[in-house]
Amino acid sequence: MYVDFHTHGKLAKYLPFSVPYTNWLLTQARQSGLDAICLTEHFNTQQFDLLYRCIATHGTPQGDCYVWDGLKVFPGMETDIAEGGHILSLGPMEAILELNQSLEPYKAKGHFLPFEKLMDLFDQYPVLVGGGHPFREGGYIPQLPPEQLARLDFLDLNGKDIAQDRARTEARTYTLGQQLQRPVVAGSDTHQAVQYGCIRTHFEADFDTFAQLKEEMDGGRYTICVHDEAAFKVSTATLLKRALKEIHALGGDYVSILLQTGDQESPAVLAAKGA
Repeated sequence: MYVDFHTHGKLAKYLPFSVPYTNWLLTQARQSGLDAICLTEHFNTQQFDLLYRCIATHGTPQGDCYVWDGLKVFPGMETDIAEGGHILSLGPMEAILELNQSLEPYKAKGHFLPFEKLMDLFDQYPVLVGGGHPFREGGYIPQLPPEQLARLDFLDLNGKDIAQDRARTEARTYTLGQQLQRPVVAGSDTHQAVQYGCIRTHFEADFDTFAQLKEEMDGGRYTICVHDEAAFKVSTATLLKRALKEIHALGGDYVSILLQTGDQESPAVLAAKGA
């Protein structure tokens, strides 16, 4: 079972939610060879609740995930911390939505919660918590107190960072994982479908609950696969993302331009658009 632990459902946090764009992302994720993704949208993205309610309403519930045209979607969230850095949380849909509401006062820069207080909040919910791209510039996660870092469940070996410097990213992330005795799993960090598959986690077992995910992850029954052209996939996705954002800034409809393929829309997106 191939899983991507760090993905996004929108092109950018300050752009409106688009059902066709999200459907395109999820469809492309499945076509790229993924069996499941953790949807870890930014906690302060516009219309966070609409994105997740769409997944919950029009995906088929299965365990803790929602199946969207064959792809298992596990709910999650990516949250900024005051010290600098991003924290991933994975859990049941209602837990993620409630957490997002609880974080409403802390969504603006300068108001982010410190790591310890964020973890105190997460402790109240059945979520798994990971350190997102811990060594990315501007982050502070590795410098947090060891007793606080020990509260993490996993670390994110991030596709964007792998594309920039694979050897350094792997060495530093795995070393921190060994120090904390926490598993390291892979996430592409994509907002745009070309980036899917740059890195992914291959589990021996198939599962659809967070309890099973944690058991397999903690047991080390997985391998991480880095694509031979990971750097090219990430750079291409970055260029396309920049172009699509510019189209939007100029008043154009980037979704229509992107999806002018003549393909029939999937049953999932047709149902969502009719909601």
